[in-house]
Amino acid sequence: MNAQTEQVDDLRLVALPTAVNVADMFVRFSLGEWRLRAMQDEAAQTVRRLVGAAVEVADRRAPGFLLVRLRLTGTFLVVEVEGNRVALPPELAGGRAGLVDLTAGGHLAWCELPLPSGMNASAVPLPRREPRRSPAAEQMGDEPNVDPEVIQRILYGLGGGRTD
Repeated sequence: MNAQTEQVDDLRLVALPTAVNVADMFVRFSLGEWRLRAMQDEAAQTVRRLVGAAVEVADRRAPGFLLVRLRLTGTFLVVEVEGNRVALPPELAGGRAGLVDLTAGGHLAWCELPLPSGMNASAVPLPRREPRRSPAAEQMGDEPNVDPEVIQRILYGLGGGRTD
């Protein structure tokens, strides 16, 4: 695995069967934000396999947490699943994938997917958000007209003394 990470996004889930679909949605959303829609299907299938394998080996009576992480590094998208009990699915073994024991406990299953031809992680744009007003501000409309003399009287009343 390459250690130079350009962008990262992660999501913490409980190791239950529902985590598979939530991880799929997370990957599709993140890659859409990173403008890597061409990779959505392959990355979603990979995360479904990694999370599915982790859910299979999880303790059903006391499922732990899983951390699903996407990293852009070099010419790869790295899909990672971290938890106390994770496994590498057989269909990913032998490729650019692996299982790592973490020093703080737990394990990390990972798989590297090549970025589209000619692209590297530093060329992927950061997500952009459009500035928007909150729904509460939208309901209020424009700023109300405020009479400075009224404000002065309010301040005088609150302070109990003179204002200059």
